[in-house]
Amino acid sequence: MDHSNGQLVRFLVRHWLVGAGATVVVVATILAADLGGIRGLVTGAQQPLLPLAMLFFGFLVTLTSASMGAALMSLGDDGAPRGPKGGGLFARPELVPIPVRARRRP
Repeated sequence: MDHSNGQLVRFLVRHWLVGAGATVVVVATILAADLGGIRGLVTGAQQPLLPLAMLFFGFLVTLTSASMGAALMSLGDDGAPRGPKGGGLFARPELVPIPVRARRRP
């Protein structure tokens, strides 16, 4: 797969924007539904912008990195079958007989 740097940067920015959009939706939903009474906590604070910014930034980092990571991991997948899969933790072990000499006890 041969991509120029400009294409890759556009690819990453596009997926970052997807994560940023998801962040806006998630934070707005949390505030609208008043989950855990967070809307009351934010509006009751002396500086409501600070907790709102912290909530938004936390979700922004999480969702944009998840979106970009998922996009990067799917880059090499063209849907073509690639032979047997497996290995790692879930590989099926092959049983191999081991010769053992039995000693007679006195």
